[in-house]
Amino acid sequence: MMFDYLIVGCGFAGSVIAERMASQCNKKVLIIDKRNHIGGNTYDYYNEQGVLVHKYGPHIFHTNSREVFTYLSRFTDWRPYEHEVLASVDGQLVPIPINLNTINQLYGLNLSVDEMAAFLGTQSEKVAPILTSEDVVINSVGRVLYEKFFKGYTKKQWNLDPSELDASVTARVPTRLNKDNRYFTDTYQAMPLHGYTRLFDTLLSHPNIHVMLNTDYEEVKDSIPHQQTIYTGPIDRFFGYCYGRLPYRSIDFRFETFDMESYQSKGTVNFPMSQLYTRITEFKKLTGQHHPKTTIVYEYPVEQGDPYYPVPRKENQEMYNKYCQLAAALPDVHFTGRLGTYKYYNMDQVIAQSLTLFKKLKAAMVPPSANGAVINLKDAVKP
Repeated sequence: MMFDYLIVGCGFAGSVIAERMASQCNKKVLIIDKRNHIGGNTYDYYNEQGVLVHKYGPHIFHTNSREVFTYLSRFTDWRPYEHEVLASVDGQLVPIPINLNTINQLYGLNLSVDEMAAFLGTQSEKVAPILTSEDVVINSVGRVLYEKFFKGYTKKQWNLDPSELDASVTARVPTRLNKDNRYFTDTYQAMPLHGYTRLFDTLLSHPNIHVMLNTDYEEVKDSIPHQQTIYTGPIDRFFGYCYGRLPYRSIDFRFETFDMESYQSKGTVNFPMSQLYTRITEFKKLTGQHHPKTTIVYEYPVEQGDPYYPVPRKENQEMYNKYCQLAAALPDVHFTGRLGTYKYYNMDQVIAQSLTLFKKLKAAMVPPSANGAVINLKDAVKP
């Protein structure tokens, strides 16, 4: 069987393209994954105790894109959910990102919004130009709060000092002058009502889509007839690491289930200080599931393992750019997703990226004539 598209990876990056090509262009699609499940890193399942958990750590959907939210809403109902995170600092659990409540609780103050701005003004150290993650935080809240909330957490997460990381890493966690404890401020914040895996079941249910799991692309790429490839795996692996391996950080997830209804007050608690793990997440807070037991996960950043986080540094970007030059020479292979484009994307950004790629590919398709012959596009636009 000849497939129009061989898509590598059953996460959002690949599955969105698969669904669009199948449903909008009537293309025959084979989507493969080396894992034994669909859903990529958002895969969730019910554990032995019956608690719905995320196998690869917490995934909270949030976006400002109406297009992305409307698109996903075709495949799932939603549970409204606004994520809140606490940080364990100086023996207290205080809101993160840093806001007015954080400072008042941490220092026993009762500052107003205007007084908060003045307080941070006394703490911050103006840095120019802002080049690193350390620069971002010190310029915003100063060295004391940087040491309490960011330095240790970032060092654990990336195994690099914030002064060695691109500014984009800590810029993802802004400082607020108000009392908004939400981790995200996006217009659309929700969780799939029945979980991510159920969403993917629906997303990939089109009869033109064929799914093969436990399948390594390298082992089947030459034996499955196909016209074009969508690749969402690590771009350096696709090219045999010819310029070297792009660095990634991985996570060791350690789950525990307790015979209690609730373990902690919020869905996630960060630990920026001396613990080896970075955070603890309690899944029932995210999913809204009612269950007499609860499951949590500890996250221990590690060097080896599944590639989760591209490491944003200048030299890594330069290596990626070399791989991009190789990719540009392959007109029938298209790269998308966090690993395929070596960018630290959120879920909604991955979906938006694949929707954009679909529109580009669709626009490039040569329209058939009425009798089935191929129209020459140059002739088609002649008066």
